[in-house]
Amino acid sequence: MVRTRHNRWSRLSRFAIAGAVSLGASLWLAPLGAAGRSTAGQSPSAPHATVAKTTSLHETGRLHLTSKHNFTLNERGTATGTIAGQIYVHLTAVSSSRVTVEVNIYPHGGSVSGRGSGSYRRQGTVARFAGSMSFTRGTGNYAHVHGSNLSFSGTIEESNHDAITVHVSGRVSS
Repeated sequence: MVRTRHNRWSRLSRFAIAGAVSLGASLWLAPLGAAGRSTAGQSPSAPHATVAKTTSLHETGRLHLTSKHNFTLNERGTATGTIAGQIYVHLTAVSSSRVTVEVNIYPHGGSVSGRGSGSYRRQGTVARFAGSMSFTRGTGNYAHVHGSNLSFSGTIEESNHDAITVHVSGRVSS
């Protein structure tokens, strides 16, 4: 009888130790493996971590003038590339050689917005601009996207009703 009780306690203690080791390992390893897994069904206090994902951004927008106010061109069009969707650009000439830009891209599932400034040079009926910008906010699937020192460049064609072609590139993280 003593032997049976001893075997039961021995088995129970082995299960308890194995369970404790398993629980400790899962709590320690959970933050490392949480990226990319669904957290549905987990309690709000369950440990988790997210790993920042860095992506090369290459966007091209072809836009047409929607309105003009003083030295600001408001343009709308389509962006193709990494974050494809509707694109809106507000390009303001702040001097004869400098511009500021606001860019809003509306891909499926959210939006990305950015601001920047750069140089501006006019050659006949075509003006060229180039500079750097940062994404300042995002929504939906893009709520955590951020990027700085992104480059933008493009042209304004007066002969084509101030149509703009704009390129944005750089590295963004989410």
